[in-house]
Amino acid sequence: MAGRTDYYKTLGVGKNASDEEIKKAYRKLAREHHPDRNPGNKQAEERFKEISQAHDVLSDPEKRKAYDRGQGPLGGFTTGGFDPGAMAGGFGDILSNLFGGGGGAGTAGRTGGTARGRAGTEVQLTFDQAVHGAQVPLSVPTSQPCPTCKGTGAKPGTSPKVCPVCEGRGIESQSQGIFSISQPCSNCNGSGTVIEDPCTTCGGTGAQRSIRKLRVNVPAGVHDGSRIRLAGKGEAGLRGGEPGDLFVITRVQESPVFKTVGDNLEVEVPLTIPEAVRGAIVEVPTLNGSKRLRVPPGTKHGTVQRLRGEGPPKAGGKGRGDIHYRFVIDVPDKLSRDQEEAIDRLSKVMNGNPRADLFSKAKAGGTQGQDS
Repeated sequence: MAGRTDYYKTLGVGKNASDEEIKKAYRKLAREHHPDRNPGNKQAEERFKEISQAHDVLSDPEKRKAYDRGQGPLGGFTTGGFDPGAMAGGFGDILSNLFGGGGGAGTAGRTGGTARGRAGTEVQLTFDQAVHGAQVPLSVPTSQPCPTCKGTGAKPGTSPKVCPVCEGRGIESQSQGIFSISQPCSNCNGSGTVIEDPCTTCGGTGAQRSIRKLRVNVPAGVHDGSRIRLAGKGEAGLRGGEPGDLFVITRVQESPVFKTVGDNLEVEVPLTIPEAVRGAIVEVPTLNGSKRLRVPPGTKHGTVQRLRGEGPPKAGGKGRGDIHYRFVIDVPDKLSRDQEEAIDRLSKVMNGNPRADLFSKAKAGGTQGQDS
């Protein structure tokens, strides 16, 4: 790897590091050096680009193999790359390459043509921002065409050559009896071309990392894990391909009061024993202030009342959810003497044993226990 950046060293992992170890190291470093945490710090921004570039290669099995062989898009010998995630179009594959994602070749490895870029990232939201909607800033590491080679990856005055092994197809076929198995070309990593004289600016990648600053319009009513699509804001495409879409996953902070349950919210409302027994009017929080609820006499622990249409907006503008208020009877850990006397007086006026029916019903049903 002489003359090349050591991506394992950049992430602080060994060459035999697992995918999980690489992901863990990347996330730790990305949080530490993210531009949003280091505004105006050019050194942190450059370090963040290096970390993102290293993760972009080492988190992709095919790119990592090519890099370890001394080839690969970032090794200065091939362009493009065979990207099974882009072939499948799975969003999980996009997020597995968090922040970097995307400049994969997709079907370009088989056709030798351009490929559309793609990217994925996350945005942190407060509970109020998720409920009411907001416009939030976002810094996204992305790839831009190299200004020196114009995105070809080859030194100016030269051009990528057709791979002599696969003859530009990007795949190799192996016959096994009546079956034929195709796999990415081991020489060009599925791109169909090789670079004999790589660009000294980008090292043959055809791209340079940069930080793009955006403002994302978050619609009201998003949940933790919701996906927002920003058309045309993704990675620049491979070999001049058009930019793809940027997929933003929302991460919502928990509310100390409201618990999200599907399209609805749930709130625990403590009641004193006298309030539960005699009934009461209690004030409860809503998303826009507060309202009063009537607690009927004899309310039991766990009883739920619902305010229809007071919850967060539903996806697609389909109305609003509800707020469920669950009454929780607050039983004190210790009683004062006056409280103990009050409970004694209450016990005397209560009628009978509330568990008496339990045993009579069990006996009538033929399920009375036997002495051991």
